[in-house]
Amino acid sequence: MPSSALDTNRAFDRVIAGADEAMWIVTTVADGHRAGCLVGFGTQASIEPRRFLACLSKRNHTYRVAQRATHLAVHLAGAESVALAQLFGAETGSEMDKFEHCDWQEGPHELPILTTAIGWFAAEILRRDDFGDHVGFLLRPTAGQEPAADSPALHYHAVSAVTPGHQA
Repeated sequence: MPSSALDTNRAFDRVIAGADEAMWIVTTVADGHRAGCLVGFGTQASIEPRRFLACLSKRNHTYRVAQRATHLAVHLAGAESVALAQLFGAETGSEMDKFEHCDWQEGPHELPILTTAIGWFAAEILRRDDFGDHVGFLLRPTAGQEPAADSPALHYHAVSAVTPGHQA
């Protein structure tokens, strides 16, 4: 049964929303400039060796900094972290220093580590691949802090109304 592109897009969007994926916040530093953004497109990409794929919008300030970076930090936001997700998702680093508005500390590879994240890992950027309006950063974990067993993650449904600082 053929369907229109509009029907296909709507079905795809609803299937993805139904998965209610965990939300990630990626931070980085290059040439002394810190950046960070809310990432909806992130996933484990290999079991052994361990790899993670974080996709950043080409219009995003964090993407521009990450293009010059060697490492990224990937933070798992907690279920109560809607304000942090709002800061890193709705504001743009080209207009403000997001790190003046949250708790963080310098971590491995001089990366900004968000201290209120329930877990995080630092990772070396192995490669960058163009996926259209986003670029995928394939990452190799180098350090991290695991979440407590009873720490629920922030999911897509909790931030679906956040208007991005830059459109994808």
